[in-house]
Amino acid sequence: MIQDLINELKKSDIEYSEDEPLAQKSTFKIGGKARLFVAPKDTKSFITTLRKTVDSNTKFFILGGGSNVVFPDGTYDGAIISTQNLNKITTEIEPLDANTIYVTCQAGTPISSFINYCIKNSLTGAEQFAGLPGSVGGATFMNARCFEKSISDILHKTEHFTISKKYDDNEANPQIVETPFNAADWDYKKSPFQHEKDDRSTERKLILSSTFKLIKAPDKDKEKIESECKKYISARIDKGHFKFPSAGSVFKNNRDFGEPSGAIIDKAGLCGTKIGNAQIAPFHGNFIVNIGNATADDIKQLVKFTQNRVKKLYGFCLEPEIIFIEN
Repeated sequence: MIQDLINELKKSDIEYSEDEPLAQKSTFKIGGKARLFVAPKDTKSFITTLRKTVDSNTKFFILGGGSNVVFPDGTYDGAIISTQNLNKITTEIEPLDANTIYVTCQAGTPISSFINYCIKNSLTGAEQFAGLPGSVGGATFMNARCFEKSISDILHKTEHFTISKKYDDNEANPQIVETPFNAADWDYKKSPFQHEKDDRSTERKLILSSTFKLIKAPDKDKEKIESECKKYISARIDKGHFKFPSAGSVFKNNRDFGEPSGAIIDKAGLCGTKIGNAQIAPFHGNFIVNIGNATADDIKQLVKFTQNRVKKLYGFCLEPEIIFIEN
């Protein structure tokens, strides 16, 4: 289990830490410790770490920017594997159209770095994601949606590595699979990389990079692109996205409900409701905020309370989009 994995990481000269504090690694600022924390330095060591983790039968969680997760209270008795060092950005020009640019971001690239790269190089098409916390890998996994635009709307292709239940030490180097975007595989906040929670019985596809199709604007339009990005950041500030530690929207919207989830929660009179130090934001029904040393259990109870109240009043089943990492 864990000790077997530690021994294998030592053999492979992959750095790790034990009993790593987790709260500061998420935007919720909640959580205890990880029994093991690994931040591989490159794609090769990332894949090696994954294979060794699977072979040791150690449970694990792949961490991007931590903007949509709730770490457990106490100790997570497994490995948190961070993509923070997988953050390179490269570009390629469409041979038949010099104005079409393909920007490839490794999974751990912060969305802010991606947006800044677009501004610097006068690339348009991703402005709506300005101010979105987290990583490119996480945004792709969740098919993040901002201001009526989804990541899949600009996605050109992905690269992933498939993990299985067991690997043969003599197996050839694993293949990195490149998959062109196929609209049939994507939907509202759904991607082909999502899987059942803590399901280690099946193969899982783990994102290594995402390539986006963007438009090269004239250099004179750089200030216009930057202004658009600032507009969306200001909109987030005005909505209170950064007033308190949170994970942004807690529940997915559902067109069948007729209104956004936040409006439904507000109409149900739940804004301001508190359990422990977790609170449904007084200024936004679809935010749960950490008003001071909230626990994962506080968040979980408040989510369930909100679901039950809305179900009782309106018959709607609110679906959470935040991910609870279980011990």
